[in-house]
Amino acid sequence: MKGRGPVERPAVSRRAVLGAGALAALGLGGSLAGCSPLIPDGGLRPDGTVRVSHYLTPSYTDLEPSIAQFAKNVDARLGEGTADVYGAGTLLNSDQTLNGLLRAVADVAMQTSSFVSTSFPILGAIELPFSGADYSTLKEAVSPHSDLRKTFNAEFAKKGVMSVGTIMCPTEWIYTVNRPVTKPEDIRGLRIRVSGHVEGAMLKALGAAPVALSSAEVYEALERGTVDGMVSYPGTVVSRSLQDVLRYATIGHFGAYTYDAYANLDWFNRVPQEVREAVHDSGRVFSVDGTKLAKDVQDDEYMPVFESSGIELIELDKSQTRQFRNATKWVEDWWRSKVGDDDLADRALEQVRNP
Repeated sequence: MKGRGPVERPAVSRRAVLGAGALAALGLGGSLAGCSPLIPDGGLRPDGTVRVSHYLTPSYTDLEPSIAQFAKNVDARLGEGTADVYGAGTLLNSDQTLNGLLRAVADVAMQTSSFVSTSFPILGAIELPFSGADYSTLKEAVSPHSDLRKTFNAEFAKKGVMSVGTIMCPTEWIYTVNRPVTKPEDIRGLRIRVSGHVEGAMLKALGAAPVALSSAEVYEALERGTVDGMVSYPGTVVSRSLQDVLRYATIGHFGAYTYDAYANLDWFNRVPQEVREAVHDSGRVFSVDGTKLAKDVQDDEYMPVFESSGIELIELDKSQTRQFRNATKWVEDWWRSKVGDDDLADRALEQVRNP
């Protein structure tokens, strides 16, 4: 495959792919299954491509370029046009990603861990609030070939997927419209948007009401007062121009998540060795360079936006941090119950805190 020219695609049109992705027969809203009914013999698509899906828009300047680089690296190894990328949810939206991947609507799909940790509770090891691991430690914990990545992939394999790359996003903060949050009592009773169940558990521990909304819905919800605030990493705020409606940002380790490149495991095992190597190597670059880009963009682009927008940045002191840590201790016990295996939970937490 290496060195071939641009790919001709007469066999499958984009419209046909999108139509297939929307078919109810694919069962995209159902439970995860370890089968891939649409994977062709030999693994590759009829047009010789690797189909890549993600739901981010170009406004995510901290993450979207790493997806483009992943595709370029695959093309460099296998030939121009091999990576056929469907972005901005044109093939699979955030709710459809895993089921669509398992049903071979895509071969590789990018997804935020907070959206899939319900299916893979082990991911909560990096998502826990005030986990005892700072951002630098989290980066090392999810680096290529780390023990934690091996633990995660062993769990993913049980449901037919594997992670080929992981970007460690900066930690999550609490953002509010009308009330600054400096102690646990300040958030009690507020309706706060979340994107994952670990965030939801954290807010329940603080007495707030978690509200699940897609990032595309948050601006209007904040503007109308449907929600009082949100939990996210800073990239979501700037990428969705939410600094225009938010007034306060409480900086603390209220959670963390990764942005991952997942592959259909059945597909990965069927494709030729050179394809597996290309995907693995591209995933490694996605992990290392993508993590660096995410942090650089936050520091160099997003923080100046925060400062010029008028959002009040609230930095917790040690006493305040201790109050939030104590108030959210229950979340780890809750997470362990979701994992259902104390030895596995212990191993993952050790790999997070001491990579």
